[in-house]
Amino acid sequence: MPISLRFVVNSAVLLLGVGFIVLVAIVAMTIWLSERAKNYFDEATTLRDTRVVAVELRSALQSAESSQRGFIIGGNEIYLAPYDSAKTQINDRLGQIQALLAGSSHDELLKQLSAVVRDKIDEMDRTIALKADLKDDEALAVFSSNRGKALTDESNVFLSSIIRNADQKLIADIAEQTRNALWLRLVSTVGGIVIVIVVAGVIVTLFRYTREVSVARDQVQLLNSTLEQRVSDRTAALECARDRAETLLAEVSHRVANSLALVAALVRLQSNAVAESAAKEALNITEARIHAIASVHKRLYTSGDASFVELDAYLTSLLENIEAAMHSEGHSASLRFELEPVKLKTDSSVNLGVIVTEWVTNAFKYAYPHGAGEVRVKLKRLGDGQGELVVEDDGVGRVGDAPKGSGLGTRIVSAMARTIGAEIDYFPRRPGTSARLAFPCAAEG
Repeated sequence: MPISLRFVVNSAVLLLGVGFIVLVAIVAMTIWLSERAKNYFDEATTLRDTRVVAVELRSALQSAESSQRGFIIGGNEIYLAPYDSAKTQINDRLGQIQALLAGSSHDELLKQLSAVVRDKIDEMDRTIALKADLKDDEALAVFSSNRGKALTDESNVFLSSIIRNADQKLIADIAEQTRNALWLRLVSTVGGIVIVIVVAGVIVTLFRYTREVSVARDQVQLLNSTLEQRVSDRTAALECARDRAETLLAEVSHRVANSLALVAALVRLQSNAVAESAAKEALNITEARIHAIASVHKRLYTSGDASFVELDAYLTSLLENIEAAMHSEGHSASLRFELEPVKLKTDSSVNLGVIVTEWVTNAFKYAYPHGAGEVRVKLKRLGDGQGELVVEDDGVGRVGDAPKGSGLGTRIVSAMARTIGAEIDYFPRRPGTSARLAFPCAAEG
């Protein structure tokens, strides 16, 4: 069924609207998860401080009790200095733990703990005072009553409860953070897939419209070949229609490129606003993939051929952008490329651009963890309608078959390679790694 210009425009607007909605959803989800991450961080800090203070309070009580015992038994006043220091620390830590747990469900526990600690200090002060007044029998009687031990055991019960509750809450918060990270990766992945589908839908609709216009022009020329004037009139009309279609294609490609650039800019702004490293890295990777797709559309509206892309020119621009982005993120590796002239269909060029982005970005991030190095990209024609892309480095190499990072990039590369009928091989180098992509390309001519 033929499609009209109105249908093409409406479809493009609808698909781009869907892509924008998906992007807004990704950004909103990221903001929401970032706020939750901040709340969990603050709570974890409070729980950690509570645990540390409780442990220090328990240790101070033990130190004070040891100093008391040493003075009562030995009578040496050298034990009084650490006892006074421990008592000061007990008062400080008790005040801190009351401040940290104020307004929580531990109010009753804190009252009991405070009372027990004060009774313990009073009991130790009393025995030390009796010993200092040379009332050894009375001091030993109080010391031997085991009331001090009972108070110590009771305080340990309260402090152990506080420590245990803090540990359990920390474990629960860590589990919740893990689930939030999984949600963020899921939303980013699904959103990226939807955006790719949107772009593919716009491209398919435009190519179908252009092809139908071309077919209609040929049919009109054939039917009116004996009527010179009508051929001339119809040819002029078809040429005008063709020019309008090509103008529309260039305009839509231009707008798609601009829209994708806007999407990438929004992702970059969101990345700068995100504190969590996992979310920031996910957004940076999404931005690089969007740039790879946008570069193809930029080539479409700046060239006269909408069916094929000159890979050498396209990859030169793409690699320069990737190198600048990696250097801005603090990666010190350098990029060198040798690109032969190779033509590839537009939709295949999008896939190949994403593959190059994944490989080169991974090489910058993981190949040289301890210093600078070089990443090399080579593109050449093999003959028989085949092309070869190689990305290699002299870095630390791949460890087994397990991908670094989340593994999403490896899955995307595999999916893109299958889509264009390409084959992927990884070769270990000494040192470094070489990734090779063999793909079908346009014949020479």
